[in-house]
Amino acid sequence: MTVIKPGSTIGILGGGQLGRMISIAGRNMGYRFITLDPTPDSPCGQVADRQITAPFSDLTAAKDLADSSDVITYEFENVDSNIASILETTSFVPQGSELLKITQNRIHEKSTLQSYFVPVAPFMEIQSENDIHIAIDRFGLPCVMKTAAGGYDGKGQWVIRSKDHISMAIVAWNKTGVEMIIEKFISFSKELSVIVARNILGQSKTFPIAENIHVNNILHQSIVPARISKEQWAQAETIALKIAESIQAVGLMAIEMFLTNDGEMIVNELAPRPHNSGHFSMDACVTSQFEQHIKAICGLPLGDTSLLSPIIMVNILGQHLSKVLDKIDQLPPTAKLHLYGKKESVENRKMGHINFLGSTHEQVLQQINNLQIWK
Repeated sequence: MTVIKPGSTIGILGGGQLGRMISIAGRNMGYRFITLDPTPDSPCGQVADRQITAPFSDLTAAKDLADSSDVITYEFENVDSNIASILETTSFVPQGSELLKITQNRIHEKSTLQSYFVPVAPFMEIQSENDIHIAIDRFGLPCVMKTAAGGYDGKGQWVIRSKDHISMAIVAWNKTGVEMIIEKFISFSKELSVIVARNILGQSKTFPIAENIHVNNILHQSIVPARISKEQWAQAETIALKIAESIQAVGLMAIEMFLTNDGEMIVNELAPRPHNSGHFSMDACVTSQFEQHIKAICGLPLGDTSLLSPIIMVNILGQHLSKVLDKIDQLPPTAKLHLYGKKESVENRKMGHINFLGSTHEQVLQQINNLQIWK
């Protein structure tokens, strides 16, 4: 087994906030970092030892990253899987490229999950206008049309709520010109996520389950521990561990799920990396998701994921940043501020987050509401 010891260099494909937080956690453990990202002075580049500024498809830059690193990871799933595949042949990429290929395409992802007998929303691939009508007849209204690749934070999704929306869906399908699916609309009581880590030895551990609140399809809050029953908690954990083992994942994986109104768990999507809904672990768990990811890809024993305190993570979007800075002296003493070093504050762009800790969820929610930042 390959063990990458502290003092080694970790290469990161991607220079965003997840890479930044991986690097900060890894520096505390004694690792060095190089990131590849097309944006100069990227959030990760600001804290790494070096940034290679180039497109993800640049083979020369990828070779430079490989030559300079002892192990390579990726911080988001939309990096070029072909580059990751090439890097596998010349360097150590424990997560592999196959998982990227699966999670970059909803058709591949859902088909793979179905092959493991993991519950997903019924779906149909759309290859013609007629398929849109067939899918609507099959699943009923409402239903959801999604691009097979590239969508995030609600982008690339259209909810078909009535017959009047069918023409809109057809126009979107013709205009977009990419692979699409339509899936059955799932009525749910809660959105949940389970962060699971699996190391090279096959050891797996889950983090406490997060209950996620979205606003305009963007994650707003993660409430931990999720307000679900012990039986539902066990069911979600079992599904997450089954997926990680079936895919033979290495590193961190986030499994987003719906808890339906009928009490079923339906897997919505996977992310083969640290995840926004796992940021609570930075201040409320014995081991953060970022430290755990490093342990997993470096072949180290996984850390304790016990929850130390109830917590609510709240995202800071572009429209919230100035309010947060104006009220920074009013933050409660148990609030932990994390900003990502992004130069331009843009509406709906994730600029940072705050972890609010307390003895109960109710106490923490009151602290958040008193600040009057997220109205």
